[in-house]
Parts: sequence; C-alpha cells; structure tokens
Amino acid sequence: MAGVYLVGLAVVDFVFSVDKFPAGGDKFQAGDARIVSGGCAANAAVAVSRLGGAAALAARVGDDLVADLIAAEMAAEGVHTGGIHRTAGGRSSFSAVYLDRAGERQIVNFRGAGLGGDAGWLALPPDTAAVLTDNRWHAGMRAALALARQKGVPGIVDAEVLSGGRSSLAQATHVAFSRQGLQSLAPQERDAARALAAVRPLLRGWACVTDGENGVFFTAKKTIENIPAWPVKVRDTLAAGDVWHGAFALRLAEGADEEAAVTFANAAAALKCAAGGGRDGCPRRRAVENFLRAKSK
Repeated sequence: MAGVYLVGLAVVDFVFSVDKFPAGGDKFQAGDARIVSGGCAANAAVAVSRLGGAAALAARVGDDLVADLIAAEMAAEGVHTGGIHRTAGGRSSFSAVYLDRAGERQIVNFRGAGLGGDAGWLALPPDTAAVLTDNRWHAGMRAALALARQKGVPGIVDAEVLSGGRSSLAQATHVAFSRQGLQSLAPQERDAARALAAVRPLLRGWACVTDGENGVFFTAKKTIENIPAWPVKVRDTLAAGDVWHGAFALRLAEGADEEAAVTFANAAAALKCAAGGGRDGCPRRRAVENFLRAKSK
C-alpha cells in the first residue's frame, strides 16, 4: 500500500443545496443541507484512502469543535490523523458552500485564525512514497517539498490562486494548477495550453492544468499535450479537483508515469462529479478500475 503525505487545508464545510446562488440581503431556503469536513488536503486524503492508498494528513487546526469534527471524519475514512496539529486558542477554518441545480458551487471560506505559521513539526511517515501539498500555507508547502526532496519521492503542489510562495513551485517535481491558479501566473493568456506554456520556464518539473470538461493539459518534452476528460452527467463538481489531486498523487506513489496517473485521476474525478454529494461522491478503487476497463473496450 503506497503512502501519500498530504499537507495543507482541512476545514468543515456547511453545504447548502439551492435552486440558484443567493444574491442580496434577503433570507434563502435550502432544499437540503449537510455538514462535512473538507479542504484541499483533507479531501485529497480521503481520495487516497478510498482508492487504496495509505493517507496521512498534516493540517493546522484550532482547539475548537470544528477541529474535533475534522479529526473524527478523517479517522472514520481511514486517514492517519497524527499530523493534525492543534493550536491552543486557535480557530479552525470552515466554509459555507452553496450548490445550485446545475451542479456548480459557490464557496465562502474563513481561513482560520491563530493557527501559527511554523512548519517544523512536519514529519514524513516511514511509508511515504509521495507528498502532496496545497499552496494555502506557504511555510508548510516549502517544508513539505523539502521533505519530499530529502526522501527522493515526488513532491506535488496543488496550485490554486497564487498570492505568494511562487518561488517554491520550482522546488516541486510536479505542479498541478487549477485554471484560476494558472491564470494568476499568466493573466494575459486565456487559453489553458498557451498559459501553461508561458509559465513553464518558471518551473523545474512536470506541470499540468486541470481544465474541467476540457481535460488536462500537461507539459510534454517539447509541447503542451492534452488528455481529455471523461464525459459524464454532472450532479455536482464540489471536491472534484481535490479528488483528482489525491488520485494523481497516489498513482505516482505507486510508480505510474504521469500520463497514466492523469488518466486514472480523470476517471476518479468524473465518477465523483457523476455521483454528486461533494466529497462523499469520491469513488472506491474498484469503481475507477471498472470504469477505465469499460472505456477501453
């Protein structure tokens, strides 16, 4: 069982299903609601665990009820929680998430407060075969990539909008941009492939951008290439990107090459979107493998 060390954001999501996104200062009725833990690193950790890997989560939380919910849900999903770092007096991160009829999402997030910036407590479990870090906590990202380099395993960055920590991207073996994250580095380029080509000189390793129904564009030897998305009827896209990153990191940890890892991750994300339910829609390994076998016929 390949181990993936996941560093970054863990939150609780208060998810509301609505006909359309709220606007104005009125009161709105939700057709359904649920409370789940979420966040880039936490969602990816669940994906790794469900897809057959050994997931260890390292995340900063407070000493509040939100932290208790995060730890309990991660443990229930089989994620190792020894790296969940509680700070006395700190307030954990949480989000209000709105899902409309079309399956699109709108998120309002509180990043947390009083969680401390020190990353000296990060430590890789012995079975770590890949490290995945988001870029929300810059000190944690730098420390996680340094640990990956020391161990000689893939150091992967889930790169969302970059307000800082750009220089650390060059320390990653793999950078997986969201479309918004890539746009923040190349605002003049609206085309995903051209934007990826524009930022390529800033990086030392392999890079890609996940572009929804347009699939994944990635850096080949001399060109930018594309692996298409799998067409499915979308129920919601919540946590799809995080599931993709967890699946991609796991396949690299298992020794797959990048194109095989992208193909697998695309399938996992497609099944999540078709299932709906936010992170609860993350598939199991057998479902992904059956899906890929059926598509190869």
